[in-house]
Amino acid sequence: MTTATTALAGLAPALATHLREHDFTVAGLETTLGRAAVAALDRSDAATVRRHAREAGPTGLLVRLFILGDELPAGQVAGALPAVAVEDGLTAGLWERVGPPESPGTTLRALVDLRPVDTGYGTRWIFSDSDGSMVHTETRPDHVLGVGQASLSLLRISPSSRAGSVLDLGTGCGIQLVHALDTADAATGTDITPRCLDLAAATLAVNGLDAELLSGPWFDPVAGRRFDRIVANPPFVVGTSEVGHSYRESGLVLDGASSTVVSGAPEHLAPGGTAVLLVSWVEQDGVDWRSRVASWVPEDGVDAWVLRRDVSDPGLYVWTWLTDEGMDPRDESTARAADVWLDHLEAEEVSGIGFGYVYLRRIDGPSAVLCEDLTHPFDGGLGDEAEAYFARTAWLREAAERHGDEASALDSTVFVVSPDVRLHVSESLAPTDAPDEDPATGPGGHEQDLVVVERVGGARWRHEIDPLTATVLRGARTGALPLEDLVLLAAVGAGEDPSALAAPIRRVMADLFLHGVVTPAGVPGVVPPGGGVG
Repeated sequence: MTTATTALAGLAPALATHLREHDFTVAGLETTLGRAAVAALDRSDAATVRRHAREAGPTGLLVRLFILGDELPAGQVAGALPAVAVEDGLTAGLWERVGPPESPGTTLRALVDLRPVDTGYGTRWIFSDSDGSMVHTETRPDHVLGVGQASLSLLRISPSSRAGSVLDLGTGCGIQLVHALDTADAATGTDITPRCLDLAAATLAVNGLDAELLSGPWFDPVAGRRFDRIVANPPFVVGTSEVGHSYRESGLVLDGASSTVVSGAPEHLAPGGTAVLLVSWVEQDGVDWRSRVASWVPEDGVDAWVLRRDVSDPGLYVWTWLTDEGMDPRDESTARAADVWLDHLEAEEVSGIGFGYVYLRRIDGPSAVLCEDLTHPFDGGLGDEAEAYFARTAWLREAAERHGDEASALDSTVFVVSPDVRLHVSESLAPTDAPDEDPATGPGGHEQDLVVVERVGGARWRHEIDPLTATVLRGARTGALPLEDLVLLAAVGAGEDPSALAAPIRRVMADLFLHGVVTPAGVPGVVPPGGGVG
């Protein structure tokens, strides 16, 4: 496989030599500019970054040129990058000349953003269009988005395991391709925008990497092909069918882009392959959001795990994306654009816009979909958590088949508690005024206080369980008895009927199992990441 050949990609290897020479790396910026400047860079505080960069030698000059968009004397640029001829840079679109060519004071201004990013395996350099939060620039229709929060989120939630082949659908600047190639044997990036493919080729070249780049919409360029992993940060903005900027608007109404990717990815997954997708969807009053997203998953061959991270009010959503493209919220044109967008959402009865992560695993048999909220903070490694989740659902399907049904499979299983699990009592401070009720107990004589069980690593799942289920969970710490026996002992100890407790406790234990709180003893691959926390 070869990268697309562009003039900018052709200059990239020589440019990379000087980037290394001047320590234009993640660690190098912190060492040369200082932590305060790096923190300012993270918050797009151009003034503070520039103040530190002026006195930071060649490294600071590269920051000013490629990140801050400063106009710099051509002689200084040539001195820092002697292997990159000024005229070659002009031809390749690396920079432009500001001022008349014959003037001895000619200055250069970069036409692209180039910055170091740690994608999880050390510094990689990423080409994109200039960051509008750092540089006064007009966002062009074919704008190539750089390293934003969405792309960083996708990096953070992707599995770290090796994969034979990876498809980056809508590769943009190529950051996901670069990340994938650290663990994949081969990678393919697709995009409908020629400028994206040009800058992705340059990103690959400056990092000394090789991948296949294909032009075309959605899955058309890879028709008939399958991959071990698919990653996608599609143009998922929920709006009208008009395309103002190709990096965020798909031309499909509302959440059509997300629907297209979720429904289309499974047929391009190899058996056991995994898709990791960022998506948005519309939410409507009286309609369960889970049913909408679940409807996108094919009826057969897919295990799906959908995690909702956030829900935005339409007004906040529209304001966020309009300001994202550089529109001034004080201008009348912005107000008009907001009215058109909000009128469209109102006509479609959209009460909110959900955002989250979708994991898909290619399986044999009927599809299964679990949609849930993950709005709390979580540790890194969510992609590995997803792979452990799919291992658990696969184990449960196989166990149910062996035992005849899921209930029998759970009852006969010896569960153990994951090492990163903590359990404590959640005491209610609400007054109890009922005269005929023991303040320490509720109706039926059961304790009112719930027991909180939570994982302190990984996805940090948290459950509130009743005291009897907590007794069963404590019994599982020894890893000696099957669930059925643990329920029997807990019921006898509490003076309860085991047959009445079996089904509700079993349901809770199934949920705890899916979240990695408990796992079957001696079964590899189902222990969640971070399970070794002491």
